[in-house]
Amino acid sequence: MPHPPGAGAHGAPRGSGQDMARGQQKIQSQQKNAKKQAEQKKKQGHDQKAAAKAALIYTCTVCRTQMPDPKTFKQHFESKHPKTPLPPELADVQA
Repeated sequence: MPHPPGAGAHGAPRGSGQDMARGQQKIQSQQKNAKKQAEQKKKQGHDQKAAAKAALIYTCTVCRTQMPDPKTFKQHFESKHPKTPLPPELADVQA
């Protein structure tokens, strides 16, 4: 019985023996890329959550909410705690 065109002796496509070698090469390439990515991330050393948390330097004395700047802090204090006297550090801040 004749083989279909483009097929090897066992009905598999010609050149299919290359897939195993390419698969190994692909795995090695992925491992190398993962290692490279990890080194790049470690070298960069920038953590968004840590940076955002560090930016919150003002803490409300009433509710312990953290804010990034005195203007936001004063606006928060005036809207959330209107009956509480303004802390002295916010007295000269322009909202």
